[in-house]
Formats: sequence, structure tokens, C-alpha cells
Amino acid sequence: MASLPVPRVAGPEPWPTLSPVERGALRELLVHGPKSRAEIARELGMSRASLTRVTRTLVDLGFVTEGAMELRGATGRPSELLHARPDARSFLGVKLTGERLFAVVTDLTANVLASHDEPLVSRGVADIVEQIGGVHDRLGAAHPDITAAGICLAGDLNTSGGRQIVVDSPFLGWHDVELADVARKRLALPVATENDVRSLTAAEHWFGVGAGFDSMALLTVGAGIGLGFVVDGKVVTGAHGKSGRLDHLIIDPTGPRCSYGHRGCASTYLPNGSIVAALRTPGLDYEAVVALARGGDHAAMQVFREAGHALGVLVATIANTLDPENIVITGDGLAVTELAGDEIEAAIEMNRHPASAPITLDIQPFEFVEWARAGAVLAIRACLQF
Repeated sequence: MASLPVPRVAGPEPWPTLSPVERGALRELLVHGPKSRAEIARELGMSRASLTRVTRTLVDLGFVTEGAMELRGATGRPSELLHARPDARSFLGVKLTGERLFAVVTDLTANVLASHDEPLVSRGVADIVEQIGGVHDRLGAAHPDITAAGICLAGDLNTSGGRQIVVDSPFLGWHDVELADVARKRLALPVATENDVRSLTAAEHWFGVGAGFDSMALLTVGAGIGLGFVVDGKVVTGAHGKSGRLDHLIIDPTGPRCSYGHRGCASTYLPNGSIVAALRTPGLDYEAVVALARGGDHAAMQVFREAGHALGVLVATIANTLDPENIVITGDGLAVTELAGDEIEAAIEMNRHPASAPITLDIQPFEFVEWARAGAVLAIRACLQF
């Protein structure tokens, strides 16, 4: 891996205080692309004259630029389009796993400008925050306008009441850690923290495969099972930051027990570790089991069939409960969608409501850079107070 640039001292310009209407107008341009003043005014429910004052402020602050005239309807005169300026600010995004740190710098429209990853030096909070600080210092040498940072990680996070606490992060072994406060002191920047699946859901809703949908669900399979969802254009967190827990949904009441004593729940079939354990063969890892299944090994194929059935039940449950416009499946356990497609479809048909709309799955093999990008989008959303 190429070495990071040598840091130089530079202070980013702080994010200005924007009114709710100014934030709303900027969000419209970031998420939906260039729009005329009339279109933004209609979307925000305000007069065009009032919107003109708002957009003038955004232009003066450097967030918005005026573009060419364009005919926006079948009739009428051409309108001048407003564009969000991607280069107005930069943001640092970080994704933490139990072993590695992934980081990106993005512009205001979440385009990745730089990326980096490295192994964690330890799982200690102070060590990881210092490691994040070192990455920020080096990436900031080329991007001195980094305005805010977002850090996402697996686990339960409580972001209510103005505090951001990592209640529990099993892969890092953290409990009740005020990560945002500690990182803010090291980076000298505003820092937002959030569950990684919810962060990815929010990022895809604004700047990815969920753009344009008012409702969506994002299901991750791999080291664990995660679920994020958007309802009426808003990411759902739940009263205690624990929404989307379907990993212990019962699939087969006669199945194996999980670590909590549940018999036949999704966590006994679908995560990568459960797939490996089901073969009861010492020395195998997930990649080896995938290779066996692709080679036609009967036992490995059967394990993936059971995992596919569990995934189909989860998808049908999500569809029956939320009726989302889009269901995205991602994670490092996507081999199940390749090896057990028939079982997934059969379980969906068996469990979805007969009167529900057909379910189309959007399979997305996101790399960890996309998860780190979600951290940057978390920072952008925090600046806009979304």
C-alpha cells in the first residue's frame, strides 16, 4: 500500500449555522440534483420570493452555484438551475470492524476523493481514536477543508438526548463508550457516531441505490445480520436505538440453539460463522465452505440451502411488515444469494402475504470503502441536522 502524504497544519472552515429552510434547500440539491428555485419552493412549501433569499445565502456561502437555463416542463419559460457545489467542503468517514480501520474523504455530494485502510493497532478506545486521528492528519494534508467526521461501527449506539454513546459493540468489546466526545477532542472537528448498518442505509437512501425512494430496507448478512430501514423518507432508529433486530426471528422451532438459547432462530443459520459451524469440520473457514458448495459438496450445499431459506423468511417478514419500495441485500455473506437462490425465492413465496406486491431484491456487493463512505454521509447529515 502506498504511504500516506506527510501532514501539514491547516484549519478547516467551520460549518456555518443554517436555518431549517436553508438546510432543507441544500438537502434537496444534494439528494435530488439540480433544481430550479420554483421546484425547490414547491418541495419546501414556500414562496419563490422567500426561496430566492434562502438560495442567495447558500450561494454566498459557497454551497450552491447557479447554472444554465433549462426548460423544466412541457410549457413555460426556461428556468435557471441551482447546483450543489461538491467542492464546498470535505468530510472524513470511518468504518471500524473488529480488525481494521477503513477511512475515506468525500466531497459535499459524497463522492470519494481518497481512501485508506489499515489494521487496528489494538481494540482499546484510546488507541483506536489516536489511530483515527493519525489517518485524519495524513489525509487532511491533501484535503485541509475536512469539516466534520463520521464514525460507524457494529453494535448498539444511543444518539438521543444530545449524547452519542456506544452502548455495546461486540466485535470491539466496547461498552458505554462516548466515542464521539473522545474523537472530537483528538480531531478538533465535529464528530458523529452511529450503527454501521443504519449509516449505510442512510447513505444509500441519499446518495446510492435507494435514492429516490421514500421507503427502503437494507439487510446485511455476513459476520452477523443487520437491518436498516427508511419509512416516509426517514431512517428509523427506534426509541432506544435498537430498531431492525431480526437476527433472532425463529425460522424453525426444532432447529439448533443459538448462544441465547433460542432454538432455530435466523442467527443459527445465516451468519458466516453459523454456516461454518454447521459443517462440524475442524479447520474450515467461510471461504472454504463456499468453495466446497460451489464444487458440489452435498453437506456444504445443504448448509447454504438452510441459510437461503432463513434469508427468504427474513425478506418476506420485512416485506410484510414495512412494505418497502426497495429491499437491498449486502454484506460479506452474499454467497448465499448465489448458492441458494431457489431456496430464497421459495421461502419468500411461502411466507409473504398473498396480497402483497411482488418483491424484487437488489443484491449489492458493497466493499468496505462504501461503508466508510457511509461514515462521511453521516457527517454530512449531522451538519444538516438530519
